Amino acid sequence: MAQAWSGMQGISPTPGYVVMQPTTLCNLACNYCYLPFRRDNRKMPVAVAEAVAAGVAGFARTGRFSVVWHGGEPLAAGRAHLADLFAPFGDAVEHHVQTNATLIDDAWCAFFAEHDVRVSVSVDGPRERNHERVDRGDKPAYPLIMKGVERLRRHGIPFSTLCVVADPRPGAATELYDYFLGLGCEVLGINVEEQEGVNTRLNRRDPAAVRAFWSELVAAWRRDPRIHLREIEWSLRYAAAVLDGTADGLLPRRLDPIPTVAYDGSVVLLSPELAGFHDPRYGDFTSGNVLSTPLPEILSRAAETPWIGEFLRGVESCRRTCPYFGFCGGAHAANRYFEHGRFDVTETDHCRNSKIRLLEGVLDHARDHEATAV
Repeated sequence: MAQAWSGMQGISPTPGYVVMQPTTLCNLACNYCYLPFRRDNRKMPVAVAEAVAAGVAGFARTGRFSVVWHGGEPLAAGRAHLADLFAPFGDAVEHHVQTNATLIDDAWCAFFAEHDVRVSVSVDGPRERNHERVDRGDKPAYPLIMKGVERLRRHGIPFSTLCVVADPRPGAATELYDYFLGLGCEVLGINVEEQEGVNTRLNRRDPAAVRAFWSELVAAWRRDPRIHLREIEWSLRYAAAVLDGTADGLLPRRLDPIPTVAYDGSVVLLSPELAGFHDPRYGDFTSGNVLSTPLPEILSRAAETPWIGEFLRGVESCRRTCPYFGFCGGAHAANRYFEHGRFDVTETDHCRNSKIRLLEGVLDHARDHEATAV
């Protein structure tokens, strides 16, 4: 099913969205978090938002453009400050916020409605599966998360969910899917825990268990597909495209730069998880600062950032050697770096868990379904 893909032409100067860090602060202390400054309240000055808004104005005029507010915990910036950061963008963009939901109250719901904010909640399933999500006193965050979710439901605000799975194996997938059906979310994204940032825990998993997890998740979704299931739907689109000969058109010819603007205006491309880190070989991974250089100019010169050239060589190695390249387009930059200490490597534990085993699990389900139907 998997097939090679050709035609990568580097990094696009036109992003589909921009990630903004309104504050480094987070009120939780999740055990798998990758963020380096989550205990520090470093807030983004309004001047940074003004510079980004000016930089993305041209992109927003040509089609739908999103600004994703991601922390830290974005709501820890406070409503007044977040409103000030929103203001320079006017009505030209869609605002998204990724939140742990613990701070959501009626006033925040009114804010979301007023600014038409797309909300995504980080929660890892039923109470017992959220043991890694704790506050600074090591107390479970789940009760506060549920209070926030209840506020969203009470105000009729649609929301997506993002779930981190620390130990993917048979049995977990059905439980998780049924839970999120009951929660009332519209979209579910599944992230298998990754070794990145300050989270140095290895994420090597039993391949058969991970395949079975994804296969079971497909089966659970197909029984009641009321939720948009991010990974599964993408896998099925790819499989269908391979069968009808159009898979080569699924991946973009140029990588989205995914500009992440840190609280101080510095810009990291391709992987938000690299923001705030420093390496003797690569420096601080930034490609510029919007307070001194317009964002479009930073994006046009992306290839001049030393580590990005190394990363693109790694992507080309993936293209030449990996039969799954047409599905994933190459391992993410942050996963390469945090697992291997460099960017020109190929296979990572992340791509094994969340790309290779995912596609294999979907195909396993298809084979099993076909066998039982005969």
